[in-house]
Order: sequence, then C-alpha cells, then structure tokens
Amino acid sequence: MDYVYGPGRNHLFVPGPVNIPEQVIRAMNRNNEDYRSPAVPALTKTLLEDVKKIFKTTSGTPFLIPTTGTGAWESALTNTLSPGDRIVSFLIGQFSLLWIDQQQRLKFNVDVVESEWGQGANLEILASKIAEDREHTIKAICIVHNETATGVTNNLSTMWLSLVHRKLFLFQLESGSCASAKALKASKTAKSVRVFFDWNDYLKFYKLGTYWPYTPSIQLLYGLRAALDLIFEEGLDNVIARHARLGQATRLAVQAWGLKNCTQKEEWYSDTVTAVVVPPNIDSSEIVRRAWKRYNLSLGWGLTRLPESLTLLQLQLLGCLAGVEMVLKDVGYPVKLGSGVAAASAYLQNSTPFIPSRI
Repeated sequence: MDYVYGPGRNHLFVPGPVNIPEQVIRAMNRNNEDYRSPAVPALTKTLLEDVKKIFKTTSGTPFLIPTTGTGAWESALTNTLSPGDRIVSFLIGQFSLLWIDQQQRLKFNVDVVESEWGQGANLEILASKIAEDREHTIKAICIVHNETATGVTNNLSTMWLSLVHRKLFLFQLESGSCASAKALKASKTAKSVRVFFDWNDYLKFYKLGTYWPYTPSIQLLYGLRAALDLIFEEGLDNVIARHARLGQATRLAVQAWGLKNCTQKEEWYSDTVTAVVVPPNIDSSEIVRRAWKRYNLSLGWGLTRLPESLTLLQLQLLGCLAGVEMVLKDVGYPVKLGSGVAAASAYLQNSTPFIPSRI
C-alpha cells in the first residue's frame, strides 16, 4: 500500500525519477546472487558491451556505478582533474548550478559562463575563452547536456567539433558514464581524492574478468539488462524518433493552452522534458500540489515540467495533458478543456507510425 493512500495508481510525470517498464520491474524482482560466481561477470560483460551501443561508441570505456546522477558528476570530475585546475562551466539552470557548486566544493578553479535561464550554452564566449587561453590553462569544459529545470538541450556534437575537441569535455548525464581515451589518460595523473568512484579500481577488475571492485547491485544489473533489451527491440533510432514526436506533441499542447515554453529557441528544445512558464498570478507550486492531492498526478516542481521519458507512449502523454488541463482550470487559469489534448492528438495521429512487429 502507498504510504499516503490514493485510489488507483500514481500517474508519475516528473522529469525524474521516471516510470519503469513492467519488464524491467519484473527483471529486478529476484534474489541476490554470489557475484563471484561465473554468472554475474558474464552478465556484466554483456552489459558493458551493450551500453557502448547506447553511447554509439566503439572505443569508449563504460563504468556502471550504482549511484545517482550526482555521483556520476563527481566520478567524472575527480577521475580527470586535480584541485586548482581551471575549468569552464556553463550556468544555464538549476542542475548546472548544482554541478558548479560541486565543482567549487571539490576545489577546482571554476570559470562560470552564465546565460539567461531558457537559453543554451553561449558558444561565442566559449570560443573567446579558448582563443585567449594561449598558455592552455583551461583543463576541461563542463556542460549540462539536458537542463531539466528549463527544458534546454545543448548540441554536444556542435561544441565538440567546432570548439573543444582539443580540451577535456565533461558533460552531465543522469544514468551513467562512458570515458574516452583522453579521459582515461587524464585519470592517470589526476590528483583529486576518490575511492568509491575510482576508475582505476574498475579497470583493474576489468582486466581480471571479474569486473567489480565491490559488491554490485544484482537487481539493478538485471534491470539494466531488461532496459537495454527493450531499447534494442524497438531500435535506438526509433526510440529517439518517438521522443521527438512526444516532445513536439507536448509543445503543441502548451501552445494551445496559451502558455510559454521556457526554452527560448527551437534549436534548444528538449525532447525529454518541457518546462512551462506559468503566468505571474498563478502559483506553480499550487499546480503541483493540486495535481497530487486531487488527481494522483505527479508533476515537476518550480517551473511546471512535463516529461517525455524513455517509457512514455502516446496515450500516456495524452492522459497527462488531460490531467494538467484540469489542474490549470482548478487554479484559475482560463484554459479550454481539451485544447491541449486536441492539439497533441492531432499531431500524434498524423505522425505516429505503425508498430513494426504488428504490421
């Protein structure tokens, strides 16, 4: 039973944590195993190989760390940098702010480039800083790829190809890390203190073929196996295309409601989270509270955020949008019920392909 009872199921539509597919939940519903047996290293070997496919790399070295995204940040920083190293870090929203705080507390020399929230990283300022850095004092560029608070996505390939290919490039992800050869080289001389997150401990056990320097989370490994299988069954490109459709449908709904997307340019639109600016006379916190108390609907705090997660499908999204419309009506916003749902439905009806396995 839920700690605070509500009829039916909770409709989880926060940017994270996200809905977990039933196949993944079932895969994790298992007892512990002896991780020293041949089974767990065999499983881990397939996971390391398949995670590289998600990152579309053949040369990167993946690390499976049972931690939150904050732990992945710390792992990337402490394995590649030394206290006092100068880094350029972009402040574009709440999550980049938190990462910058971590960088400063780890005693790096953080050169902060701030943009108005709702904008992406300022590449002109970055280009200027790199051009002026004749003595190569900049050791790394740090950027949040997908800023949850504002719904902004930065184009990492553009930054890499045009500006920072000569620098160590650290970008924030929430689910894992895949280190390049340059990052692994940097880890050999980095002086930052690390223990649990030390890549060298992992690499030592990789060579031994046992893979784990400590007791792994067996249940999470099987959950990851099931999640990867789902992605490969649908096809990674199809997953990405589905996200794009759902993201566009959500933005059309927001437009139909007469509300504003926090993201200021189309080039920065995220296909996994949409941040909505509510009118000044509406309390966004009250929207979130009312959604949970009356409709058992969970939305993101602060700027109202609507997610299009890995497992979200068309009908789930439309149910979420219907719930948001009712909440907006509750708090006094003059929304026409069904307007956003209609806009999203029309787009999805025209853009959603047949399920390949059912043709």
